[in-house]
Formats: sequence, C-alpha cells, structure tokens
Amino acid sequence: MSDETTSGAKTGGGESGGGETSGGKSGGGESVFTVVVATLANLGIAVAKAVAGLLSGSSAMLSEAAHSFADTVTELMLLTALKRSERPADEGHPLGYGPERYIWAMLASVATFVGGAVFSIYDGVHALSEGGKPGDPLISYIVLAVAFVLEALSLRIGIRQVRREATRLRLPVRRYFRLTPDTAVKAVVMEDSAALAGLLLAAGGLLGGQLTGSGVWDGIASVLIGLLLVYVAWVLGRSNAQLLIGRPVPESMRAGIREELLSVPHIVDVLELTTLIQGPAEILIAAKVDFRDASTADQIEWACEEAEEQLRERYPSVRRVYLDPTPGLRQRRRAGGAGA
Repeated sequence: MSDETTSGAKTGGGESGGGETSGGKSGGGESVFTVVVATLANLGIAVAKAVAGLLSGSSAMLSEAAHSFADTVTELMLLTALKRSERPADEGHPLGYGPERYIWAMLASVATFVGGAVFSIYDGVHALSEGGKPGDPLISYIVLAVAFVLEALSLRIGIRQVRREATRLRLPVRRYFRLTPDTAVKAVVMEDSAALAGLLLAAGGLLGGQLTGSGVWDGIASVLIGLLLVYVAWVLGRSNAQLLIGRPVPESMRAGIREELLSVPHIVDVLELTTLIQGPAEILIAAKVDFRDASTADQIEWACEEAEEQLRERYPSVRRVYLDPTPGLRQRRRAGGAGA
C-alpha cells in the first residue's frame, strides 16, 4: 500500500486556484515578453531623462532618470527570476526551482527602493535646500512626452495580460492582481503605473518652476517621486516576502480541495490540509485523510490516484499531491478501547 501519491509533471492552463491564483500560462512566455518590453522601454527612457536632466538642471528629471534606471535593473532581475525558476526539478531540488523567482523579485524591490526612492528623495531635499532657478525646460517636456507614450504602451501590455488571466479565471481584475503569485507581471504593472505618475509629477515640477521662477517646485516633485517609489517597493517587497515565507492557496480553493477529496470513494474525512504556492503555476497539496475501515490496500491506492486526478482536472496548477492515510478520531478511540 502506498502512503502517498506525488505529482511532478507539468500542467497547462485552465482554472487554477479556485479562480484565485494564476493559471498554467502565467510566468511563461507571455510574462517574459511583458518584462522584456518594459526593460527596453525603461532603458531608452532612462538615458533620455538623464540627458534632459543634466541639460535643464532639473532635479525632478534626474529623479525620473534614477527611477527609470532602477526599473531597468528591476526588470533584468525579473527576467533572471523567470528563467531560473523554470528549471526542472532535480536530485538537489526535488520540488523544483519555482520559489527562486521570489528571491530575485525581492531583490528587485530593494533595487527600486535604493536606486530610485533614496536618490530621488535625497536629490529633492538637496534642491529644496540649495534653491536656484530652473533652466530651459523645453527638452525636458519633449522627453517626458515621449517617455509617457512609451510607458503607457508598456503598461498596456501588462494590463492586457492581467485582464486576460482575470477573465480566464472568472475573477475581478483587482482581486486577481492582488492575489496573483505572478510577481513579475505585478511588478511591471506597478512600476509602469508609478512611472506614469512620476512623469506627471516631474512635468508639474517643471511647470511650477517655469511659472514662478523658483526651483522649489522641482524639489517637491523629486521628493514626491521618491515617496511614490517607496510605496511601490514596499508593496512588491511585502508580496514577495509572503510567497517566500510560504503562502497557502485562498480559502475558497481550500474548500474546493476538501470537496474534491471527500467526493472520492473510500475517503471519509480530511483530517489535515496543507497547501503551498510554489510559483504562478505550481501548487503543492498535502493532506492527512481518513479512509473507510473496510477499505483494502488496493482500494486506498486507487483512491489516492483518483484524488490526484480529480484535483489536477479542477486545478491545473496543482503540481504535487501528497496524501497520508491517517486513522480518524473514531478509529483511534476504537483502537484505544480494544487495547484497554
């Protein structure tokens, strides 16, 4: 008799996470494409902003350049995460490399904080303390306009992917975005959204300086850009920390897993259920289950295989299932009474 059944094969798309976690396609080629587009856009924008900031003497533009350089580094780390996490399981890592993406994504959030937020706040405070008159903002306006278009296109690609996944899983977009373990796409959408907001703040700082002749507005814009990046880094860092520590599937999916297990003949109770999200399309299920007293070893083995098949059919992101036949409370009491 086998005490557990394990699944190591890859699964494809379909409903996943009770409609609340990412499906089999997440984290694959589509996520890579989304990140690559964002990386190329940010690299070009960062150089243009830096040149414009140096020529105009704008603190906000230099902060925006730091923002874009930080985003570029972040997205390179996300690409590394996507590639390294897709390696198959081996003897040294029997559960695969899925969680490695969250380590790199955590480092990416730190890069956003250090490379973007700290520099922007420092530069803004420096501009406020030093004062000075702003230079000609024309080139900065041109760069901001071009950057806005490129960032908007990159954001559009990320949002389209989020909406497709949310529609496929029959979830509200906001709920899917909050719960998805595909942190690469989540990071791109959040960083591109912050980039658009930062561009508007930089433009406001330039306009304020142009109208008043004071560099205070430019410094204020730079500080606000830094605070915006602090928020983005905090949200992404928290999401990745939860997944690194070990986040279970949503409660609705746990209820669905119990329902599937109890629908299998010979299984009469689920005594303990442990679930773990290991990646956008990698879910591990471990459960202690009580079988009928009269079930034979062959029937228990069949029930374990049937349970795994049903779980995979309903939740394609389930990669591994471990079932431990465990006597229920009634059986333990009976055994205790017989021993007495």
